[in-house]
Amino acid sequence: MTQPFDIADPSLATGGKLRIDWAEQEMPVLRQIRERFSREKPLKGVRISACLHVTTETANLMATLQAGGADVVLCASNPLSTQDDVAASLVTHYEIPVYAIKGEDKATYFSHIEAALNHKPQLTMDDGADVVSELHKNRRELLQYVIGGTEETTTGVIRLRAMAADGALMFPVIAVNDSSTKHMFDNRYGTGQSTIDGIVRATNILLAGRVVVVAGYGWCGRGIAARARGMGAQVIVTEVDPLKALEALMDGYAVMPMLEAAKVGDIFVTATGDINVIDRHHFEVMKDGAIVCNSGHFNVEINIPALEQLSVGAPKLVRPFVQQYLTKDGRKINLLGEGRLINLAAAEGHPASVMDMSFANQALAAEYMLRNADKLEKRVYSLPAEVDQEIARLKLEAMGVHIDTLTEEQFNYLNQWQEGT
Repeated sequence: MTQPFDIADPSLATGGKLRIDWAEQEMPVLRQIRERFSREKPLKGVRISACLHVTTETANLMATLQAGGADVVLCASNPLSTQDDVAASLVTHYEIPVYAIKGEDKATYFSHIEAALNHKPQLTMDDGADVVSELHKNRRELLQYVIGGTEETTTGVIRLRAMAADGALMFPVIAVNDSSTKHMFDNRYGTGQSTIDGIVRATNILLAGRVVVVAGYGWCGRGIAARARGMGAQVIVTEVDPLKALEALMDGYAVMPMLEAAKVGDIFVTATGDINVIDRHHFEVMKDGAIVCNSGHFNVEINIPALEQLSVGAPKLVRPFVQQYLTKDGRKINLLGEGRLINLAAAEGHPASVMDMSFANQALAAEYMLRNADKLEKRVYSLPAEVDQEIARLKLEAMGVHIDTLTEEQFNYLNQWQEGT
């Protein structure tokens, strides 16, 4: 029988609860959803296995699902992203089984996913599609219980769409990342700020005057580039998509191939969702003292084995979350957070106010899935646009911001074709 939780230290619970409550103050949209869920119980009795970053914001999502009547189990979606005090509080104060320890090894990480799957989920909630992947690869006997799932990240959505294209996906999944109130805000403003936060906490370096290379100009890359420039850095963007490269150029950034950028960059940040974006031939031409980190979901964006092959001996831990590799030609290359998400490995992840919208999407996606599962095919869906609009409206309302509404005349004008110039 699986033990009911596996966390680092239950005695951390009190501090975790204080931080969960602090984050809750910045999450008014999710709070309103929780209040409605408490009354209506739309998730009553539904088993949910969630594989997410165990942070204060996630704790507030778990409390919302629980308020809606769900039977929730939580495991970590990354070995370095867990906040141990939050995990302790969820177990102690909310009686939610949590399987997550900051710094857990790979075997423990997957054993925690297995523990969450032993819950026999009816709904999955993923941040990177590891639960869905494990279900389909190794726990297919549990597929009979699954109604559907939700997915938080760009990387996870890419994996799920590949599964659907192959005809391998065995239940419908809602791509929460597709919602405008998720990717336009969480990915851009959240990732932008928290990535810079993680780099600065790990290194304590001054960004002003440095050359920062951002690999990928999707919503995350846009945010990172903007925040780095705001701190006074000279920013270079690398891309494979000509439209995104053109956009980066017209946004005022230098654009070039990674091999050229590798020769001049001081700090490198990957945010693409792809493999070996920084590869051996890039390491070979980097400056002495270059700093390399990743803000994509998986650590495969940086070819760490290639860096190890170029180096002499084991890396030296020169600061928490900073591994310094000495290359055979005498250069030092600094890898942050073991190549995992730097904003969660070395910092606290996104601010609660932006996760408010992302997790509002998660909560409403769970409700939507249960209401509509019998109509949905085994593929990846987006939440309806009206859900996006409602979340944005609630967020503005909570911020005390008012906007115009269409007059009847304006509405009619936009919905006809007879009138022109």
